[in-house]
Amino acid sequence: MPQCGWKMMIVLLADFAAAGCAQTPPAEETASAQPGLVLCEDPRPQICTAIYDPVCALTADGSYKTYASACSACGDINVSGHRPGACE
Repeated sequence: MPQCGWKMMIVLLADFAAAGCAQTPPAEETASAQPGLVLCEDPRPQICTAIYDPVCALTADGSYKTYASACSACGDINVSGHRPGACE
């Protein structure tokens, strides 16, 4: 039974190490030109609290998507930035 615990710990550590090596695309030029848009910075968040404070995020394909919080938006590698409030 104790061997299972060590194996799980190794798998989790490997997952965190791989996540830290993820490449992030550069922020689009259009993202910096958007008024009120807060650009996501590196390092990206890996874990966020469950506080609901919706934001409207600009994705890599130029579309907008509502996320539960700024943290969860910037945790998505496809998001360039966000502004307060849900998308309309």
